[in-house]
Amino acid sequence: MLKNQDKAWQESVKQKIVDKMSWVSEKSKKKIPYTTIDGEHDNRIVDNPNGSPDDGINWWTNGFWGGMMWQLYHLTKDEKYKGVAEFSEQQLDSCFEKFHGLHHDVGFMWLPTSVANYRLTGNKTSRKRALHAANLLAGRYNPVGEFIRAWDNHDNHDTRGWGIIDCMLNLPLLYWASEETGDPRFKQIAIKHADTAIPAFIRPDGSVNHIVEFDPFVGGVVTTHGGQGYEQGSSWSRGQTWAMYGFIMSYIHTKDERYLNAAKQTAHYFMANLPETGLIPVDFRQPKEPLIEDSTAAAIASCALLELVRHVPDFEQAMYYNAAIKLLKTLDQQRTDWTKANDCMVTHGTAAYHASEHHTSIIYGDYFFIEAILKLSNEDLYIW
Repeated sequence: MLKNQDKAWQESVKQKIVDKMSWVSEKSKKKIPYTTIDGEHDNRIVDNPNGSPDDGINWWTNGFWGGMMWQLYHLTKDEKYKGVAEFSEQQLDSCFEKFHGLHHDVGFMWLPTSVANYRLTGNKTSRKRALHAANLLAGRYNPVGEFIRAWDNHDNHDTRGWGIIDCMLNLPLLYWASEETGDPRFKQIAIKHADTAIPAFIRPDGSVNHIVEFDPFVGGVVTTHGGQGYEQGSSWSRGQTWAMYGFIMSYIHTKDERYLNAAKQTAHYFMANLPETGLIPVDFRQPKEPLIEDSTAAAIASCALLELVRHVPDFEQAMYYNAAIKLLKTLDQQRTDWTKANDCMVTHGTAAYHASEHHTSIIYGDYFFIEAILKLSNEDLYIW
């Protein structure tokens, strides 16, 4: 996949990742970080007693730190990364006991941890954890509306009919469970949700809705919600990347060309809206000022585009490859911190347009940046 002119650059970035993670992994080995506070990783192992049930150890991003460790272990074979990853995975056991606070994002939590561990080491306890998580995800399926419910009710919202585009990246947990057990139910649920998502989430121009509200009793779309983007009907960039990467994953597991076409359609919209600077706004339809970025969307998009390179004909590969390289070089040169002043690498992440904070470091930005850089040389651990 990697072109000759990009090999030296990719090798240099890969070495910078190894160098940084060497000391960061030691410093944060007893943490599960989400972001940084004054450059230091926070720790989601410590619950927030005044927060909602999904704060603390149940936080949806808590699998990405372990995923980073498994990627580094797969690359370097250094046992210290395995140890940190296993500690992180073990801490998530309490989530099963708490139960409340777990939702559609269990794939994000246990694919990079337990499934990765099982694939690399054959750990039977990890297999059991991942299958437990898959059962929880399958249990959120609404058979009348043929969608997987996103969150439980929160902030006085009735979310019984809510599905979100992010769920596309959680479906691989269900595909894996069917492949692992031979039970087709998990895969059937994933396919039903993916089939519902194509017309419900993807608009004619290739942009995507973040939240679609279905009627949970009779099925069908009721309305859409703006979610983490600028407003209803706008174009949340990270949601676009969840669609791009999520649909290519469904294609990988099913070989259904409809999913490949959905991935390409959403990728084409992303590429058409890619700024010349390579810096990604939180929402492609947000006001020009203030210019709020989300570098994590660039990292995720890079993974999706590079995965497309692996699955499209030769004559289509260059446009996806070139877009991914532009995004990754921009991140490396302008939106990463390789110093010891910041435990994270990728800067200028934004969780939502209307969030109270913008341009922070967020752990999944680091995870997907690492995955994308390793994809270029086919050294990534494919956890999806």
